[in-house]
Amino acid sequence: QVKVVESGGGLVQAGGSLRLACDASGRALDTYAMGWFRQAPGKRREIVAAISWSGTRSYYADSVKARFIISTEHAKNTAYLQMSSLKPEDTAVYYCAVRSRSPMPSSTYYVGAGAYDYWGQGTQVTVSS
Repeated sequence: QVKVVESGGGLVQAGGSLRLACDASGRALDTYAMGWFRQAPGKRREIVAAISWSGTRSYYADSVKARFIISTEHAKNTAYLQMSSLKPEDTAVYYCAVRSRSPMPSSTYYVGAGAYDYWGQGTQVTVSS
């Protein structure tokens, strides 16, 4: 079993920055891809960013392009989401997701929620205007 824990959420003013972290622990994760999703009140969960196992390919939703950066640190089984120029519409619960299946293509990212095997409980991000 893999445990996924997000951290780094909080309250920030519009234009500010936050860095979310996602720690995956438990059984050994040989190869995995990771993604960040978010869900605002009354809205469906949506993909924010995703990254391949190799880290060479990433995906960003149009709404966050040029503002968010996803990265991974495999030595720590950790993913990050650096969020800059935050807007009130970025307010949501942010979830980290981990896909750990074999074989794992090194350069494939996944944007569908169903592609992921493990999820964290989420961290709240609130952006005030």
